[in-house]
Amino acid sequence: MHLRLTDEQKMVQQTIRKFVEKELIPLENEVLRNEREGRPSLPKEKQEELQLKAKKAGFWGVNTPSEYGGADIGQMMLAVVLMELSKTFVPFEFGGSADIILYRANEEQKKKYLIPTINGDKKSCFAMTEPGAGSDTRNIRTTAVKDGNEWIINGEKTFITGGNEADFVMVIAVTDKEAHQKTGRDGVTCFIVDRDMGWKSEYIHTMGEWGPAGLVFDNVRVPEENILGEIHGGYDLGLEWIGFARWIVGARAVGSAERLLQMAIDYSKERETFGKPIADRQAIQWQIADSAVEIEAAKWLVLNAAFTLDQGEDNRHLASIAKLYGSNMGTRVVDRVLQIHGGMGYTKELPIERWYREARLWRIYDGTDEIQRLIISRNLLKGNVKVGQFI
Repeated sequence: MHLRLTDEQKMVQQTIRKFVEKELIPLENEVLRNEREGRPSLPKEKQEELQLKAKKAGFWGVNTPSEYGGADIGQMMLAVVLMELSKTFVPFEFGGSADIILYRANEEQKKKYLIPTINGDKKSCFAMTEPGAGSDTRNIRTTAVKDGNEWIINGEKTFITGGNEADFVMVIAVTDKEAHQKTGRDGVTCFIVDRDMGWKSEYIHTMGEWGPAGLVFDNVRVPEENILGEIHGGYDLGLEWIGFARWIVGARAVGSAERLLQMAIDYSKERETFGKPIADRQAIQWQIADSAVEIEAAKWLVLNAAFTLDQGEDNRHLASIAKLYGSNMGTRVVDRVLQIHGGMGYTKELPIERWYREARLWRIYDGTDEIQRLIISRNLLKGNVKVGQFI
């Protein structure tokens, strides 16, 4: 057992950290100004410029398999990278990657969708959630009906990340109503659907800066060859996509919380009350200590979930634990940091209120707190997972 990064891994971590400090954090005021004036956080050309700088530094497709030109650093190092990137709210992703389930595509689909996505020529999104069907997949109403060598898709999807920008969507639709009604798992299929096949998107306004989309499919015709994976095998693909995303939420919460805690530490040393820095006040010290302990706990839960995936093992139970604890930890830390800053923390002069709104989303998307608790308890009660199984 080895609980430390290797020298090579430390070098990657430090390189990412310097990139964030040099290239991203200086853009925070611009991002805040743009968002508050109703403009995109960063212009497209600025994002492309940042990606080019990262690519020159060797960070292109950090978790993309080497056969596709990526660095293939593995899930645990991906978690470390995401923690560093999340120390700023400036929107940025390394290029050269694709949704994990897109690697399930056949050779023709890879040429048409996977490779262009990795190369940055196309953008994708994944659509499973509906107005009446979030975690309850039995309520999925979007249907795909066979018509010759095509499928006709009708229905709506909601809260789809990247849906407004995507060139194509990987959408889950019911292809066998009877089987689906029986189990909620069977009888659904994943289709790759180009935007020019007819689906439409519209922006959903939220309390934060996350701008998801609502997608509408109105008699959209999709050729048979655009089925991703197996017919009626869409549920497993959905689980794979969601399971991968869950521990990533925990990683992002850890990185954000570390940056916020440092802000609180720095401010508490500067701010004085009754002749002393508030850092000397026990009430402040305890909030800082509690935050530090919770961040470290969340970090190890995330790394354990990622490490388990690297070993080729099923990490869904650990991913739910990391997501549940990490997202709640993040909301507690940002609340404490705002409290330590007092009235200034509540103003838009500082970015804390922006993080506060973003953090509240962590406990909802990619499976709510309640769903994570359901999954964790069900695994234990049914004996699918034993207490103390993972070490």
